[in-house]
Formats: sequence, C-alpha cells, structure tokens
Amino acid sequence: MKQKNYKKPFIFLSILLVVLFFVNVSLGSISIPFKEIFNTLTGNAVSKESWQTIVLQFRLPKAITAILVGSGLSVAGLLMQTLFRNPLAGPFVLGISSGASLGVALLILGSTLFGGFLISNSFSIWSIPMAATLGCFFVLSAVIIAANKVRNTMSILIIGLMFGSVTSAIISVLAYFSSSEKIQQYLFWSFGSLGNLSWNEVLVFSSIYLLGITGTIFIIKPLNSFLLGENYAKSLGINVKRSRNIILLITSILTGVITAFAGPIAFVGLAVPHIARIVFTSSNHKILIPAVLIIGAIIMLICDCIAQLPTSEFTLPINAITSLFGAPIVIWLLIRKKKVFV
Repeated sequence: MKQKNYKKPFIFLSILLVVLFFVNVSLGSISIPFKEIFNTLTGNAVSKESWQTIVLQFRLPKAITAILVGSGLSVAGLLMQTLFRNPLAGPFVLGISSGASLGVALLILGSTLFGGFLISNSFSIWSIPMAATLGCFFVLSAVIIAANKVRNTMSILIIGLMFGSVTSAIISVLAYFSSSEKIQQYLFWSFGSLGNLSWNEVLVFSSIYLLGITGTIFIIKPLNSFLLGENYAKSLGINVKRSRNIILLITSILTGVITAFAGPIAFVGLAVPHIARIVFTSSNHKILIPAVLIIGAIIMLICDCIAQLPTSEFTLPINAITSLFGAPIVIWLLIRKKKVFV
C-alpha cells in the first residue's frame, strides 16, 4: 500500500522536471520560441539555423549538466547523511571537493611557482577536469586508507574535515604567491559553472555519473540498516567495513566527477535529502534515492533558470543562487516539520 502512495508525487515531480527542462533550454540572451526548441529536439525543420546551433551546442548540454549535477550531489549527500547519521553531512565532508580544488589550484595558481609546465597545460579543455580528478583521487585514497584503520564512522567524518582544512591551507599559500590574474581565474572556477561543457565532456561526465548512480542500487539494504547504527547492521549480516567503503567510493565518484566538470556547487547535496524526506515522509532508501535524484535535478534547473537573468547577457554564479534560493526553503521546511529524520 505504501508504494502506491508514492506514485502521485513521483508523477508530479517527473512532469515538473520535464517542464523545467524545456524552460531552462528556452532561457538565454537570445529568445527562442518553445515551438522552435521542440522542433530542434525532435529533428524537425527550424526557422533559423542559428537557433538550432544555440539549442544543440550550448543550451541542451547545459540543461543536461544541471540535471546530472543536481541529482548526483543529492544522492551523494543522502549517502553521507545516512552513513554518518548526521543531518549536517553533505557530499563534501570527506574532503573530496577540497582535493579537486587543490588539483585545480596547483594547475592555475601553481603556475606562478612551478613555471611554464603548468602554464602550457592550462590551455587544454581537459586540463582542469584532469587536475581536479587527480586531486579527488589523492584525497579519496587517503580517506579509504584511514577508513580501514579506524572502527568509528564518526572518526572518518573528522578525518575528512581535516583533509579539507589541510587542502584549503595549501590553496591559501598558493594564492598568496600567485598573480591577481591567476587568482581571478581560480575564483571564477570556484563559483561553479554549468555551461562550459562540450558534448564530448558531457559524454565522459554522464558515463562516470551513471557508474556511481548504478552502484547505489546494490547498497539499498546496507543504507537502510545503517539508519539504526552499525551494530544493527552487523546483526543483519551486513559486512559493515565493505559496505562503508562502497558508500565512500560511490560518494567520491559522484562528488569528484561533478566538481571536476562543474566546479564546487554548494547547498544542493546538503539540503535536497531533507526536502525528499519531508515530501515523501519516508526513510526507506528504495524511495529516497529516486526521490533525491528527481528533486535534486529540479532544484538545480530552477537555480540555473534564476541564474540566467532572462533577457540579459549576464549569468550569475550558480553557487550563489543555490545558496540564496535553497537555504531559506530548507530552514522553513525544517522549522515547519520540526524533524530532521522521518
């Protein structure tokens, strides 16, 4: 019976997602009618060839990127809140995003200290994603090693936060010795961006994203058991250490690839799991995982629509919009509900 109760909200959210997708594609400095966008996406004749180029080469990849970023960060946040049983945990608590930031900082800011080698690499479109990926891999390796050395899950959370502090300190040192132009370039990357990816980059991004999302299917039972603690999970025959490592790996894959291609995006991974729990009044991850996927994508599309500044050539930093738009909503929902976990 409970499953049937979730059909209506899922159907409503799915329709809303499709509508927002088309709205997002329609927004920009150049106004394109909905009919022309629909014709472009369905392969029919379009009045202006330039409209087709704008939709297919710029707006469509950006809208797909928004969906991937929003849903991926939301799932990663849900996994972290469940593993640590902490409502303030998010996809960045492991220091993975800080590792990506360190990789990019070494590429951009480090060119002042390390000379021409890093400068020459900075012209490749793949250099920043690769630098961020290497930074993520370094921190992930350290976190996994630490996770196998400690028994307490809360210790892993603290270790992740410490890794984040160390990488932030290194970035500060690099920024101190860098030129103003390099600092500005790094600052623009840190604002986050959804609209700078080519189709080849979107293909790589989505492939790694799907790998992480597929992995969540196999850990639904461990996730549900972790809600009542590790001892309860052990009593159900769950291999706690292996499940914990898989959760950490999936979170790192999703957070790492999103940070590598879109930059550090705040708020979404922390807030969306709470919104999903309130909307669906469930703690079952069989319901929550698809719920946060859809809600996360919706939230990111809405934030990107706001950031577009319709009829304007300017686009606001997506990081600023996600926090300004989302934080008050979450505060209101939590005060109204007065419960963090259902």
